[in-house]
Amino acid sequence: MTSVAGETWFRDPALTRVFTLLNADGGQARVVGGAVRNSLMGLPVSDMDIATTLKPEEVKVRAEAAGIKCVPTGIKHGTVTLVIDGRPFEVTTLRRDVSTDGRHAEVAFTDDWRADAERRDLTVNALYADAQGEVHDYVGGLADIDSATIRFIGDPATRIEEDHLRILRFFRFFAHYGRGRPDAAGLKACAAARSRLQSLSAERVWAELKKLLSARDPGRALLWMRTSAVLTEVLPETEKWGIDAIPGLIAAEAAYGWTPDPLLRLSAVIPPVDSRVEAMADRLKLSGAERAVLADWAGSAEIKPDLSEKDMRLTLYRNGKTGAIHRLKLALAGQVAKGEDDLEALGRRGGLKRLLDLANHWERPVMPVKGSDLIAKGFAPGSEMGAALKRIEERWVASDFKADKDELLSAPSL
Repeated sequence: MTSVAGETWFRDPALTRVFTLLNADGGQARVVGGAVRNSLMGLPVSDMDIATTLKPEEVKVRAEAAGIKCVPTGIKHGTVTLVIDGRPFEVTTLRRDVSTDGRHAEVAFTDDWRADAERRDLTVNALYADAQGEVHDYVGGLADIDSATIRFIGDPATRIEEDHLRILRFFRFFAHYGRGRPDAAGLKACAAARSRLQSLSAERVWAELKKLLSARDPGRALLWMRTSAVLTEVLPETEKWGIDAIPGLIAAEAAYGWTPDPLLRLSAVIPPVDSRVEAMADRLKLSGAERAVLADWAGSAEIKPDLSEKDMRLTLYRNGKTGAIHRLKLALAGQVAKGEDDLEALGRRGGLKRLLDLANHWERPVMPVKGSDLIAKGFAPGSEMGAALKRIEERWVASDFKADKDELLSAPSL
């Protein structure tokens, strides 16, 4: 018998309270999905999802009677959220699919645990832990946990036809939890159905891609996405650019302690061409902040490893640091990819790392001379004063931002 009873997260008093509430008077509740999967894989557990035989209205009634906050987050689809000690527990009634169209599913409630398991996407996500910690497996998920195999439940083509996003979920979970080669039947089904991804909303596609790109090492998943032509389907920008930069970037992240950044990884597989980046951002409906990061990167110039620190500060002042840091990290990753035996690459690494450290710690300086200073010297607001401020700024920049107000205002010609 496989059990999670000894795990710290399972002994949480708030979870015990949820079990007590839902298991009373004939009800049944079990933790399902990620918490069980991660626990069995020795990975951290964060959110806990609960499956129950109780209808959402009954869950709500019981929670209110017990003084537990109940939020109807998705009550139409059987989901409410219980909040205990400030922590949310998403509780969903067991379901079976009535009809699906690849984007949405019509469901009916059930008390059949196997039926609920068989409607889920991947075997490793369909494991249930009861109040005693015993793990219930209806679809072969335990064996796949042991072998780190990411496999669709039942027929892969059928699972994908129910929800086309499962194509990307297959690769996302492989990136995070898989080992070796992807399941052959699943890979074949994803390749065959890849055009179905066009029916999905841009928001769903980008959310899934971002999670995939956040994996510790998404390299193998991206390779198989490229091999199956799924990557070209969702990121046509990669078709002629390729994914060869990813291994070096992953190695650089490990070498320099960088936090995995999905936008940086995305930058590594698309060309730094303003128009193409803008079109991709429009298509995937990136947020304003995400769009700005990629635009800064695409619009920035290449930075050579032998650039002087003075010129680096000038570059940062003129163009900003976000794009420059992106450029430097990707350039540094390219040199890391060449290995420790390439002495020239090691030298370039040193130069790029020096500039990257400078950029990371750089704060944009504020010019010490303001319009009010020129007014005090007799200038009237207008184009002449603006031109004088511009000339003063140029002298200040040329001084490597070191000239003070008195020095700048005492110049023979303002």
